[in-house]
Amino acid sequence: MSLNTQLVRSLRAPARPVWEEAPSKVGLTAKGGFLALCCLGVLGPLWIVIVTSLSPKPVIDRVGGLVVIPQGITFVNYTELLSGGQVSRAIMVSGGVTLFGTLFSMAVSVLAAYGLSRPGSLGHRFFLLTMMATMFFGAGLIPTYLLVQTLGLTDTYLSLILPSAVSVFNILVLRAFFMGISPELTESARIDGAGDLRILLTIIMPLSRAVLAVISLFYAVGYWSAWFNASIYLSDQDMMPLQNVLIQLVQKNTANPTGLQQAVRTGQLSALGLQMAVMVLALIPVAVASPFVQRHFKKGMLTGAIKG
Repeated sequence: MSLNTQLVRSLRAPARPVWEEAPSKVGLTAKGGFLALCCLGVLGPLWIVIVTSLSPKPVIDRVGGLVVIPQGITFVNYTELLSGGQVSRAIMVSGGVTLFGTLFSMAVSVLAAYGLSRPGSLGHRFFLLTMMATMFFGAGLIPTYLLVQTLGLTDTYLSLILPSAVSVFNILVLRAFFMGISPELTESARIDGAGDLRILLTIIMPLSRAVLAVISLFYAVGYWSAWFNASIYLSDQDMMPLQNVLIQLVQKNTANPTGLQQAVRTGQLSALGLQMAVMVLALIPVAVASPFVQRHFKKGMLTGAIKG
């Protein structure tokens, strides 16, 4: 082997400690097979759900359940679900709650984390310990419900946002990241006459885009997937978010929550196909948003959790 070939291979090879042996072909094959099984375990059920939602009713009836191999494609389940009724309304409710809830939660979390990241701030240690205590001790469901009821939030969309608006864990991650930013930057801005709000908006937040993106995704997924608050605080079916409609649809095994029961009875639509279509609609926002934030996970989440 020529010297140039060895040099090229050494440059392309990843850095490996001298005491660590190169992986064998058997080891690489085993790792690849294990990862393939993991991917199959994740993508297999998703494939079945999507194929079943796109299958015509005769195919679902002939198979007798979930469809694995496509035998025809139809979008009738999606067109019927999105043509109006409770599912369309539930998608709008979930989208609105996710949008406004994420904005509100991020505003509160960023302000709280910035205040707690300043060691000389008023009541810094007291508020930090108090917030951390809530991670281990909670009031319980009944006191929380009574509080929401006393504030007059039942049967309002605020009951889907305020009770779960703040995550102490997310605040601690943001605080750790903010504390890792060089204090010389904030001190120089303060000398130039900048206040805390301007320092936060023009220095801290631009340098924290990675962790802000990750925490925003956490809040957004939490709001989009939430169903418990709606089940205990809402009694109006027209106000229910998408996840609650999906639960009703799956538990009752009918299309009653969507107002399509007549089409199911007459054989025009399949109840199972409608269930799978609602599941796909519930998965789309998370599946679309996750790849755009994935590249920030290592820098934002790990760095924010380790620093400070």
